[in-house]
Amino acid sequence: MARGERRRRGAPAEGARTAERAPRGGPARRDGRVGGARGAVGGAALAIVVLSVVLGLLGCWLLSWHRVRRAVTLHSAPPALPPDSSSPAVAPDLFWGTYRPHVYFGMKTRSSKPLLTGNLDPGVFLSSLVTQATGTSALPLVSLFFYVVTDGKEVLKPEVGAKGQLKFISGHTSELGDFRFTLLAPTSPGDTTPKYGSYNVFWSSNPGLPLLTEMVKSRLNSWFQHRPPGASPERYLGLPGSLKWEDRGPSGQGQGQGQFLIQQVTLKVPFSVDLVFESGSARAGGNQALEQLAGSLLTQALESHAEAFTERFEKTFQLKERGLSPEEQALGQAALSGLLGGIGYFYGQGLVLPDVGAEGSDQKVDPALFPPVPLFTAVPSRSFFPRGFLWDEGFHQLVVQRWDPQLTREALGHWLGLLNADGWIGREQVLGDEARARVPPEFLVQRTAHANPPTLLLPVAHMLEGGDPADLAFLRRAFPRLYAWFSWLHQSQAGPVPLSYRWRGRDPALPTLLNPKTLPSGLDDYPRASHPSANERHLDLRCWVALGARVLMQLAEQLGETEAAAELGPLAASLEAEESLEELHWAPELGVFADFGNHTKAVQLKPRPPQGLVRVVGRPHPRLQYVDALGYVSLFPFLLRLLDPNSSHLGPLLDVLADSRQLWSPFGLRSLAASSPFYRQRNSEHDPPYWRGAVWFNVNYLALGSLHHYGHLQGPHQARAAKLHRELRANLIGNVWRQYQATGFLWEQYSDQDGRGMGCRPFQGWTSLVLLAMAEDY
Repeated sequence: MARGERRRRGAPAEGARTAERAPRGGPARRDGRVGGARGAVGGAALAIVVLSVVLGLLGCWLLSWHRVRRAVTLHSAPPALPPDSSSPAVAPDLFWGTYRPHVYFGMKTRSSKPLLTGNLDPGVFLSSLVTQATGTSALPLVSLFFYVVTDGKEVLKPEVGAKGQLKFISGHTSELGDFRFTLLAPTSPGDTTPKYGSYNVFWSSNPGLPLLTEMVKSRLNSWFQHRPPGASPERYLGLPGSLKWEDRGPSGQGQGQGQFLIQQVTLKVPFSVDLVFESGSARAGGNQALEQLAGSLLTQALESHAEAFTERFEKTFQLKERGLSPEEQALGQAALSGLLGGIGYFYGQGLVLPDVGAEGSDQKVDPALFPPVPLFTAVPSRSFFPRGFLWDEGFHQLVVQRWDPQLTREALGHWLGLLNADGWIGREQVLGDEARARVPPEFLVQRTAHANPPTLLLPVAHMLEGGDPADLAFLRRAFPRLYAWFSWLHQSQAGPVPLSYRWRGRDPALPTLLNPKTLPSGLDDYPRASHPSANERHLDLRCWVALGARVLMQLAEQLGETEAAAELGPLAASLEAEESLEELHWAPELGVFADFGNHTKAVQLKPRPPQGLVRVVGRPHPRLQYVDALGYVSLFPFLLRLLDPNSSHLGPLLDVLADSRQLWSPFGLRSLAASSPFYRQRNSEHDPPYWRGAVWFNVNYLALGSLHHYGHLQGPHQARAAKLHRELRANLIGNVWRQYQATGFLWEQYSDQDGRGMGCRPFQGWTSLVLLAMAEDY
């Protein structure tokens, strides 16, 4: 019943539902189709949006990956030097040398797996310990530590005689072949009779070069006694004697990590000791009777080389002929010798931070390792900066090139070998464990967006001008890399308007900084626009690019590189046109060339506990304007000789240069005008002034060259430029000589107030340009 009733009741109900659906069966069904279509379109649109986002993210990732890959890929241009240019077969005279500038004395081979020798400085850790051990106030004994280190599977075989004295160390490497080290018995000066010494020897696996000193220090103990015949025994700190080495394998050799062998010699001063290195090849082919180069034979050889050096030095620089005193000549010889002695050979991988996005982008990547590369370079300071610096090296090679053009070709070729796929070269090269151990972690990473002044083009210009066939042959091989490097600089550092340029990598406007630094410029804390922005125009960078365009154009023309010359010619002409330089950088209200940016002078550091010194910005507020910071940057069109001798701007620049209230001092041109509010001001609580008044020799050398240049060209300023050249040269040479006489060092910078040396020392990098100033060689 229920079911039947339900059926009966269901019939009309079903009919009613049918009737009700009938009207919807037409228009309603069509509306459903439209709604479905709209939903399909919406879904498709959403899919397209999602796909676009995914593809965009994928594209960004691929672009980032591509940029990272190029950042750590070596440039494809042919190398400027043959691949084996450092090998003993090609350059035997340069293969072995004092290529470890960071140590007091050390030698190594120009190899990726070098043999190293050295003398550990006992002053690092022994002076106080020996005094404590002996109980005396003076050092009655001196310990010397001679060591040999291998890096890999090279062989060392020590032969020990009586009382721990090494007779010799024989060895073999694939590049040196067979060799032998002999530490001869010490003698008193001027005497051939052996002097009593105490000996300790230690042999182990190589713990890593940065750890050698700590390993030796940790093993020293004071139970040893120095017992010369007829004298009372004295205790000294010595190494426990050991020629057993737990890491040696069945064959007696190490398991691949290299070997470390050290001989300690302890004796009373004065004494003389010779360490002799003999190559097996030197005794091959009938040379078995060769005497050891030691003792009187070594003294005679040294005297002969010193005499030859003096003769060659005078022939090259003619200081005596120019009337310089013997003391000034000695200064010049010391400047050259210190620079050459600071040349090092490095091998390793640097840390690179790729530029993967637009400036200021939040896109982050981790630093990547650059491929293993060698670098043969001079260094600014063996004690403080014992590694390669790009903008320093151009100045170094101005001196080296006069003395030995081949060394300069080697150095330039190695620097150009650091070029990445985009044409970038890192401004600071920290290669290898020894170099890395001396650099704070925050300075290890080099950013591929950051440039550096292209000073390598200064010796290139000198080579081009000299016309030496060997130099021109080198420049022909190097041209593709030089061109790629310049092109990267020109494009990557382009400014906000045509023919303007801006250093990437300024510090942000932090509350603790008086003026954000511009480390890539090389001028560090030199005042720039107070508020960094993309609207800045940097005068010095424009001038460097103008110099680069000019040198590369001249080189392209000389080499017959017609396409490059056709491209570089218009660029060089535009950059050297004084009209465009004036339009972008001449500040009428200042009367000099200047940077341009978002700037106010109303900034100062004020104490604000507990933060310390904090930057306070007052009124007027920053606005786009020329930067009032008269100093080295203002002179760059003059320093790089971009001005015509008849230029209306040359006179005003000579005015500020010669004004003692501005840049002139009795000791050289100061880096920042004495009238500047930033003069000698700290940049932060912990950051003393650096390029804010001190006299720097590299820029003063450029000024001397420009004054000499304009002093020999017809024009309204010829006589004045010549006079200023004579006076500035006398001031610079005189002050460097006086400070050298007083301290025995060349210094990083000099005070503009009293001339005293400041910064690190010895600094025989670009301060060695004093030699070229004495020679009037610009």
